[in-house]
Amino acid sequence: MDLLKRILKILNMDKIFHIIKNALLAQAYEKTKQSSLRFFKEEVKLYGVKSALVETISNDVFKEIKGRDKSDVFELCDMLWLSGYLEESFIACHLSYYLRKEFQPRDFILFEKWVSLYINNWASCDTFCNHTVGSFIEMNPGFIANLKEWTKSDNRWMRRAAAVSLIIPARKGLFLKEIFEIANLLLTDSDDMVQKGYGWMLKVASKVHQKDIFDFVMKNKSKMPRTALRYSIEKMPTNLRVLALQK
Repeated sequence: MDLLKRILKILNMDKIFHIIKNALLAQAYEKTKQSSLRFFKEEVKLYGVKSALVETISNDVFKEIKGRDKSDVFELCDMLWLSGYLEESFIACHLSYYLRKEFQPRDFILFEKWVSLYINNWASCDTFCNHTVGSFIEMNPGFIANLKEWTKSDNRWMRRAAAVSLIIPARKGLFLKEIFEIANLLLTDSDDMVQKGYGWMLKVASKVHQKDIFDFVMKNKSKMPRTALRYSIEKMPTNLRVLALQK
């Protein structure tokens, strides 16, 4: 292990990428792969490594490269995203989030690139947007305007990302006005992944702003897809759920 630490400190990011890949291959199991595939409707590339092990690898790598320049770490993230493997996308998500204290406004260009070009499933979308993009938005609220632009994309994952990027801020009671704006922009979206995304955003916001979210749902329930409606009221008291579901 000490030798690995020394190697990680001197290798370029391309070499570290291959070390990560080999570490994942060493922990890959077909049973885990087949079990994980059940959670996706779309085609997803998997090694078959348990999430806890992926996070351990992420932590170990970051401990050894955290002194490197942020641009180097983002270069490594880019390679991990480009690979197309779910586990490597998770490591990219973890590594970028670990750098959140160093985020600067110009980083949004790269984050938007990762969402638009590389994300192709709900798990990568939510892991990246909940944490990395969510943290960035808390630090730079002006970029919520960019999330609103994402709602107009032909890319279903960008539209979902527009909502799920506000999940963590919503837990803190933040950005209620903007949450309603994004929910309105996505209100009648026909894609179930987008419906679940903005419904989830409303559900989380309801923990702090229950009356506001309930009033929004009641006002819009005739237009909201049933999937989004059910997600948004899931944590509300039974009497409110019954009212919201009445036709």
